[in-house]
Amino acid sequence: MLNTENLRDLFLSYLKENHIKRPPEKLYQPVNYIMELGGKRMRPVMLLMAYQLFANEVEKALPAAYAIEMFHNFSLVHDDIMDEAPLRRGKPTVHKAFDMNTGILSGDVMLILAYDYLMKTEVAEKRLELVQLFNAMSIKVCEGQQMDMDFETRSEVSIEEYIRMISYKTAALLAGGMKMGAIIADAGVDNAQLVYEFAWNIGIAFQLQDDILDTYGDPEKFGKKVGGDIVQNKKTYLVLRALELADSVTRTHLTEIMNTPTKDELAKIKTVKGLFNKLNIRREAEYLKNKYQSSAFQALERLDSSEERKAPLIEMASQLIGRDV
Repeated sequence: MLNTENLRDLFLSYLKENHIKRPPEKLYQPVNYIMELGGKRMRPVMLLMAYQLFANEVEKALPAAYAIEMFHNFSLVHDDIMDEAPLRRGKPTVHKAFDMNTGILSGDVMLILAYDYLMKTEVAEKRLELVQLFNAMSIKVCEGQQMDMDFETRSEVSIEEYIRMISYKTAALLAGGMKMGAIIADAGVDNAQLVYEFAWNIGIAFQLQDDILDTYGDPEKFGKKVGGDIVQNKKTYLVLRALELADSVTRTHLTEIMNTPTKDELAKIKTVKGLFNKLNIRREAEYLKNKYQSSAFQALERLDSSEERKAPLIEMASQLIGRDV
């Protein structure tokens, strides 16, 4: 049985072997660029871990793992275009490194390539089920992205709506991918669903941790400027919970700060963080994150697999949720 690093190395070798060399170069060069830009490779590795919960020949799940990573990076290419983002993982985004039209077209072909690799899965009788799951997952990711954009222009967003948005935008891809790994390993309906529940809850906890780090993380470890969500007036859980707990005066003050343009970003971050501290918002966010983490591990406990096989997954999930970067 392979550990986390072994699985990551196995996937990276497969990624290297599948470097796209065919013409036209201007279509595929951006695909290779974004796919080889780095990242945690969390989604493909956890798909392989899900397979390894029930079977040994993990290489059988590599095409599906590649499909999930291809889809994830496709979504990043298009997200960066919509956000007009200049950087991704410290490097120019695809539409900046190449151009806008290339970014759109290369993103399009990445989505098609994801299906192409999904159909390379050796277990032919599972392909239809995998495609149906992939379709449902992909739709949720797009719905989550639209919800996130809608929130930017809405004056009020409920915490329930926010959790649904991050469930679709973040958790759905992780859950769908891990369930694919279980299906390919012939885990059975009940086990595959428990894997899905585990990943869904871990995905929500992961995003809540990201919200916390954006305000309270160490910028040297976090890898980006702390307070970015505050500067961009994003309606994260921290902001929504603060609005829910605050008295009318504090609520009005926070709303005005978040809606008023300012050139003094550091002062804005300091003021909002001060209001968060006054309302113990970090504690509130940690509590909710731990609640979803607990639900995830409860699903994993009910899984029909050995503790030895579960151990790498527990370790990786704990690192992701407890990370400070």
